[in-house]
Amino acid sequence: MTSGTMETIDLAIVGAGPCGLAAAVAARKAGLHAVVFDRGPIVNGITGYPTYMTFFSTADRISIGGVPFIVATEKPSRRDALAYYRAVADLFELDVRQYETVDRLEAAHDMSGDGPTRGRPSWLLHTSRRTGSTSVTHARAIVVATGYFGRPNRLGVPGEELPHVRHGYEDGHYAWKQQVVVVGGGNSAVDAALDMYRAGGDVTMVHFAESLDPNVKPWVRPEIEARLREGKIRALYGSRVTAITEDHVVVHGPDGEQRVPATQVYELTGYLPETGLLQQVGVPIDPESGVPAHDPLTMATPVPGVYLAGVIASGFQANRIFIENGRDHGEMIVADLLSYQ
Repeated sequence: MTSGTMETIDLAIVGAGPCGLAAAVAARKAGLHAVVFDRGPIVNGITGYPTYMTFFSTADRISIGGVPFIVATEKPSRRDALAYYRAVADLFELDVRQYETVDRLEAAHDMSGDGPTRGRPSWLLHTSRRTGSTSVTHARAIVVATGYFGRPNRLGVPGEELPHVRHGYEDGHYAWKQQVVVVGGGNSAVDAALDMYRAGGDVTMVHFAESLDPNVKPWVRPEIEARLREGKIRALYGSRVTAITEDHVVVHGPDGEQRVPATQVYELTGYLPETGLLQQVGVPIDPESGVPAHDPLTMATPVPGVYLAGVIASGFQANRIFIENGRDHGEMIVADLLSYQ
């Protein structure tokens, strides 16, 4: 059942990733009452990164809120980032509602109060917690910063739901003395293949292209290419997985069909943007690019009071927007909100 009296806030931010937190910091600095909701923990997407992952960007380029991100190495690790973003949230005393899912948005109309969006349409957020309790929050504006890691880009083949098939990667330890198939040829697939090989896994990569993706990190490419030349990691290029069984992966490639032994399968083929809430409130989404309609100068969508922040604005091309060029979206959004005062 719904609990408590309905709370009214200036800004609801859906997604507690770095760009969502940056928007909350911008709102805080402007004196707005902002609440961040996330179905998981703070920076949930980063928690799902490989345990020993190192960021592509340097620390200064993924810092937020004007708070220096200082690490002893050139590039921060997953653990460094988790500690940093927790510290920023503590420093600004951000109201982050962890493990509270925004299930539905409902249009309202705000004629009360003296906030920056007075007189404009506003929104009711229907949320639920892991305990089963629910709440409704009234927000004068909404930022959708749901990121990219909730909807895996599935292969759509038989056996994909078997328990030894995973759509993310954590740690090479689990691959010791296992026959592993990694589907994909980008950075995630390469990092996982190398990590599992080092941990004692028997690794085969399956990729639809004729070679590894061109954007593989330059400091990683020499090692993966060396392991492939030596045959310590195998690669099946120009190939696609057509079925997964309990102990094999069926692959179609230039040499026809083959069955590759596999006790673990990692589908590291990317993700699709989480646009469900945007579609729910009528934000147009380009069917070819997947980009939700928005003004890149304010991040406002055509639906009044609804904004985008972070990678959700990049559509199907997730590599167009990173933390480093999405962390400023919050300031743009807050500036637009304040222009209505």
